[in-house]
Amino acid sequence: MAAFLDRLGRLAFRHRWRFLAVWVVALVAAGMASALAPAAPDASYSMPGTESQRAFDLIEERFPAGSTGSAASEGASAKLVFVAPEGQKVTDRANRPAVTEVVGKVGGLDQVVRAADPYGTDAVSRDGSTAYASVTFEVKAKDVDDAVKQDLEQAVDEGRDAGLTVEVGGSVLATQPSGGATELVGVVVAAMVLLITFSSLAAAGLPLLTALIGVGIGAATIMALSSALGLSSATSTLAMMLGLAVGIDYAMFIVSRYREERARGLAPQDAAGVAVGTAGSSVVFAGLTVVIGLAGLSVVGIPTLTQMGLAAAGTVALSVLVAVTLVPALLGIFPRASLARSQRRPARGGARSGAVEGKANLGSRWARLVVRRPLLVLLAGVAALGVIALPAAQLHLGTAGDGSKPTSATERRAYDALADGFGPGFNGPLTIVVDAKSAQDPKSAVEASARVISAVGGVVSISDARYNTAGDTAIFSVAPATDPQDERTSELIHTLRDGRPTIEKTTGATFMVSGSTAGNIDSDQKVQGALVPYLGLVVGLAFLLLLIVFRSVLVPLKAALGFLLSVLAALGAVVAVFQWGWLAGLLGVHQTGPIMNTMPIVMVGIVFGLAMDYQVFLVTRIREAHLKGERPGQAIVSGFNHSARVVAAAAVIMISVFSGFIGVSEPMIKMIGFGLATAVLFDALVVRMTIVPAVLALLGERAWTMPRWLERIAPRVDVEGQALTRDTNPAAATPGEAERPSLPVH
Repeated sequence: MAAFLDRLGRLAFRHRWRFLAVWVVALVAAGMASALAPAAPDASYSMPGTESQRAFDLIEERFPAGSTGSAASEGASAKLVFVAPEGQKVTDRANRPAVTEVVGKVGGLDQVVRAADPYGTDAVSRDGSTAYASVTFEVKAKDVDDAVKQDLEQAVDEGRDAGLTVEVGGSVLATQPSGGATELVGVVVAAMVLLITFSSLAAAGLPLLTALIGVGIGAATIMALSSALGLSSATSTLAMMLGLAVGIDYAMFIVSRYREERARGLAPQDAAGVAVGTAGSSVVFAGLTVVIGLAGLSVVGIPTLTQMGLAAAGTVALSVLVAVTLVPALLGIFPRASLARSQRRPARGGARSGAVEGKANLGSRWARLVVRRPLLVLLAGVAALGVIALPAAQLHLGTAGDGSKPTSATERRAYDALADGFGPGFNGPLTIVVDAKSAQDPKSAVEASARVISAVGGVVSISDARYNTAGDTAIFSVAPATDPQDERTSELIHTLRDGRPTIEKTTGATFMVSGSTAGNIDSDQKVQGALVPYLGLVVGLAFLLLLIVFRSVLVPLKAALGFLLSVLAALGAVVAVFQWGWLAGLLGVHQTGPIMNTMPIVMVGIVFGLAMDYQVFLVTRIREAHLKGERPGQAIVSGFNHSARVVAAAAVIMISVFSGFIGVSEPMIKMIGFGLATAVLFDALVVRMTIVPAVLALLGERAWTMPRWLERIAPRVDVEGQALTRDTNPAAATPGEAERPSLPVH
């Protein structure tokens, strides 16, 4: 591996302009393809294998699109919620005209198909305090004109001027958060960290440039294929985020090793070859672990997660290829400018061989402290993360809706008003789909099913059944007594499903429970059921990969256990903030509630790959020093001396990129940003920089051994660059490898 990558690095260094041209052409071609490709489809969410999804599919089959009661209606919808002043009713003579006038104005707006009169559709609460009007649009929410939204808001304001409380539920007035500003913040912080780390504009700009090229090609390719493969526009978000983060990190490690080899006295081309052969080998295997973690999301069985995982995995693989080819090519263009100013003159003179090894830094001093007190450091690190992980035991999964938005949003106020007027379960009705195709009398079978369901405890009301054209399928709504996020609502759904055999036996018809509430609960259970198999798959594959890389059993085992510890700590922090409300005000969290059901498994996949990144980069340098004859304790110090600063800088870049999303108004995006930032913080700076050296110090020589039978069958890969026996004396460099003048960098 190292020898092959060494040759590749030298080839890219010699033919620098050709390699650069190839990547530029690839970027232009991908950009043109994305520009000419059809637009990406709207985001869709399906949950194959669940009852709620089967019910939805049956509705799609039996009811024409857009028909009454069909879930396939393409237009956006909203609810105008009217609340009378205290002590009054919306049916009072003073309030009724105002409600009717607002509904009439909204019904006459462009793009509005219908605004139902609440007085004619039984949409008034029993106490008369609240009423709602269902509004149907002919276009989707994202296609509603701004002028229509303004007219809608003006009609609402007129209702408020009449003394009523008027709020608008649904997504029509919702604003979608933009991620461009947060990505820019991450890039700016990354540039600052790189500049501080390398003290060179060229060295700092090179990782940014290569990462942007890799992400640009990946994102454009995803956009070009989105229509053909049915990828939603949201699929590229994760790919761009991770591609940018790992692309910067991978290039930074190779540039750092190049500068190190130059400081030891190697000629530019030799240094580029060694950098790609050693650090590049670590990049390849680190990238493989990220790809495993992301591609493994396909085993969950959720199409959206599969798309996101595979797209992000492809972008990460592209980032690896860019790092081992384009980075050495750019180093060939800027062989001297990529060095720190203090290194350029000594590097030209050919001295300073071994200077790097002899100079201690903060990383080596920290490693010496850990090696002296490994057991104390290990217990302190594990105890700290263990305490932070405790809230994860109370993790409650769910799906965000209008109820999780801040009270400053009209959607949240409409949600609360409907719950107060019609009961908590009104915001999460269950959809019952009765398939009476096999019944002798379909209508009687549907009516009997409705009577049995209405008698179940926890059911407040049931709507009239709506039949399809053939009259053999019906749907009706059931209003639970509890909130959609209440555990009792989940219990009601299971009770209804458990009682299905009795109804089937007596009526000859069957039914399924669906709707958004049932779908969310089914989604929660499917994700929870897939989490353990997913962990087993990715951790098992990564264990085998790291076993081959480090030729050790204990080092991969330690890596896997450390990863689990950091993930649990991050989940504990997420639960404490977003579910319990700790520090919620400081982070701008206005409403606590359940954790997004797909968030934990996505976080596991991302953090797993990033954790293995730091594991490979850090432990590879330790093993390299050990293979050169250093004792285990001294090898730890040497490995930290060479890699701790760069690993810490890479972690800071990751944390900065993810932290930018904490400031977004959308609760779910805020949650993901916080979870990933804390996970990287715990894993890179606590697990890898503290617990890992402590465990290696305690294990000693045992860390680098494996059973003889396993030693014989395990493939051999040279990640540390033992096969690279190039002469490190710059005087030995051939004329073809002589340094070319670099462009001036200021």
